[in-house]
Amino acid sequence: MMVLGACGDSPSAEDDPSPTPSVSASPSPTPSPSPSPIPTTTPALDTAEAVATELIAAEQAIRSPQTDPALLPRLGRIQQAAYRAAVADPAFKQAVLAAAPADLRDNLEANIRAGEELRQLTKPGTKLPDWTIVEPAPADELRRYYGEAEAEFGIPWAYLASIHLIETRMGRIRGNSSAGAQGPMQFMPATWAAYGEGDINNTRDAIFGAGRYLKASGAPGNMGKALFAYNRSQRYVDAITLYAEQMLEDEKAFNGYYHWQVYYRLPDRDVLLEAGVPIPQQP
Repeated sequence: MMVLGACGDSPSAEDDPSPTPSVSASPSPTPSPSPSPIPTTTPALDTAEAVATELIAAEQAIRSPQTDPALLPRLGRIQQAAYRAAVADPAFKQAVLAAAPADLRDNLEANIRAGEELRQLTKPGTKLPDWTIVEPAPADELRRYYGEAEAEFGIPWAYLASIHLIETRMGRIRGNSSAGAQGPMQFMPATWAAYGEGDINNTRDAIFGAGRYLKASGAPGNMGKALFAYNRSQRYVDAITLYAEQMLEDEKAFNGYYHWQVYYRLPDRDVLLEAGVPIPQQP
């Protein structure tokens, strides 16, 4: 299905990514840079300065061990919205990178690049999809499943999380792709018959199926080759790798991605699809 990157792109019928067979006092102390204040409301991201300010503040808060976990849902939404804006408008992207502190610049650039790759890979849909949007399994439960699959197949957990993120926003989407791929990791039925065990719609079974398929396709020794087998697009491979590398560098990055929502791209706008809200169907 390949739902949406940071830019909020919709799946493409032509590029379906279903499997196919990363104190001491001193007279004049030098002040340390202070973290940006944690956003407490959803900001209006309508200027380049606002996008840069809010994205940097959200990233710093998500990565801070002092952040109250109750703030993470809002921070993840702000982070996602700001990345989508930076991907869609080069001026916003340049403002973000120009304002980025040295310790975050590479992270911001990687996430923007991942969103750009996914936006290039997909195209707008002609109408809203026939999906149901649900709340995902708890973050700690998903992290446990990824870790168990890593122990079983040797696939670094973050690659499984990244696939899950891109395919169905970590299980928020229930529905088939235009090509007929199914479940939270989006398997074609024939591929699932070869590599899956259990229920294609069960989160743990699907994650293990992805690990099994990647292992058979060359992972973990050649993750690029294995990811290309999962979806034969180098853009997809690059996006998966970029998100995975963020989580492997700092596991707290998962806390932001986990809260990213489902946006569907139409020719004239992006539509937020929220859990519990029926998707209107056009004739």
